[in-house]
Amino acid sequence: MDRRKFIASLIACPVCASTARAEGAAPHWEYEGEHGATKWGDMDSKFKACAVGAEQSPIDLTAAIRANVDRLAINWKPQAYDIVNNGHTIQANVKDGGSLTIGKTAYELKQFHFHTPSEHAFGGKRTAMEVHFVHAAADGRLAVVGVLMAAGKTHKGFASIMQAAPKKEGEAKLKATLDPRSFLPKGRDFYRYEGSLTTPPCSEVVDWNVFGTTIDVGTADIDAFKALFPMNARPLQALNRRFLLKGL
Repeated sequence: MDRRKFIASLIACPVCASTARAEGAAPHWEYEGEHGATKWGDMDSKFKACAVGAEQSPIDLTAAIRANVDRLAINWKPQAYDIVNNGHTIQANVKDGGSLTIGKTAYELKQFHFHTPSEHAFGGKRTAMEVHFVHAAADGRLAVVGVLMAAGKTHKGFASIMQAAPKKEGEAKLKATLDPRSFLPKGRDFYRYEGSLTTPPCSEVVDWNVFGTTIDVGTADIDAFKALFPMNARPLQALNRRFLLKGL
């Protein structure tokens, strides 16, 4: 199995991912301190890409090239998600949750999760938070849709997630159906580039699609997330020789 298919299989199966970590005895990692992001590449040979990779994420979304790129055809399905505190973020696990189509490639939505502050930035400036919708294609290709979140009016979907989110590692279920499309911004301009997972092992297997328009979420809900995860964003990475495209 190639690395894209292996990573996709772990995304599709959180229990499998936990088992793989246990069997592989992957080291404990954090975002700051002794086990922080700047040390990931030195912690384990499996994490080497975190230090030496040339297509790492996140990046600053500036100096993009305007291009006629395939649009995002999003067909996500509402459901009452399982909400997981996995020790690094709050994540909604998806079962038959719809799809993302880019060109002729269809991807299945597997999960979405949150970061504070936003991992991607504009001119070095990050917003309050960012949500990542993680998809996998049948051939193992991965695609992530990122939406930047700013403090403003309450977002009912995010508020319901934070109300259900376990305070410690564990799992809970939403009491009502949530439509993930409510996290999409009104402005649909977006940036595309080839990048990596933003957590160890930092595998360079992700086609990134990040919207250029923010959505509002309530300050109280941002604070509730920060009470669990004060900072869970990786430092910005160099663009190097990649192309950063902005859809026309």
